[in-house]
Amino acid sequence: MIRRLALRLALTALAGLVLLGPRPAAAAARAPAETRLAHISIVALGRGSPVVLVPGLASPRDVWDGVAADLARSHRVYLVQVNGFGGDAPGANLASGLLDGVVADLSAALVADRAGPVRFVGHSMGGLLALKFASVHRDQVDRLMIVDALPDFAVLLARGGPMPGSAQIEAMAATLRTATAARYGRTMTQAEIATGVDSLALTPAARTRMRAWSARADARVAGQAIYEDMTSDLRPALPGIAAPITVVVPWTAAGFGKDRTLAFYAAQYAGAPNVRFVPIAEAGHFVMLDQPAAFRAALEAFLVDG
Repeated sequence: MIRRLALRLALTALAGLVLLGPRPAAAAARAPAETRLAHISIVALGRGSPVVLVPGLASPRDVWDGVAADLARSHRVYLVQVNGFGGDAPGANLASGLLDGVVADLSAALVADRAGPVRFVGHSMGGLLALKFASVHRDQVDRLMIVDALPDFAVLLARGGPMPGSAQIEAMAATLRTATAARYGRTMTQAEIATGVDSLALTPAARTRMRAWSARADARVAGQAIYEDMTSDLRPALPGIAAPITVVVPWTAAGFGKDRTLAFYAAQYAGAPNVRFVPIAEAGHFVMLDQPAAFRAALEAFLVDG
């Protein structure tokens, strides 16, 4: 079933996580200036209508390299990175309240920059953060693009059967948090890292980039993030999100066909008053890497006024 496959993909993505240290100084010197906060860092590019780009679990802002520069020609682009996910220091992300901290930091930064209502694009856990942000700071959101994410990760734990209770979900999440954090500081082979991430993309080039990202992520932060992701159910908040929601669904990799995959996603977003789905074929979870042209087209359509 699609739930079983999706759960396997999500959990095996954690298998290769290990901190190898901060990014090289030469690369940092070429990067635009960062604004560092307790839970996130932000790189802001360009001028114009504001767009926020948030990557997913264990992913740096480099996920958006294929679109950021072009967007900055006509938009104010905020490239967000969760502290600890790019080889940087974890900041406040070793304690509970990681997701809420990200939302609070981002809201304050956007207010300080006088951004106004933003168009928020979030991939995977970044998609959950987009929904959480929109449910708390409604006046700061113009519209949302959710890239292959669900409002409740725990539905995947049902594996086609009864939904686990909240206590069972919490216990599973706590176990996974402990197991993931235990990988911190342990050097893993390239084969181990590949086993963890290669199922999340279809193209060799995408897998190569993902392996490097995974190796730089702090496993302790990843453990806390996956715990909070698994125990967050935003379905009750969906009716209160008036901002239009676009959900990008890479359906081929799931192996269940376009119609069944879209039906599953539609059921999860049933409470949203204004939602549409954009299916993209021949792509895994990292759709922006597997199908950059199709993803760019979906993003451009999302950003069009009207």
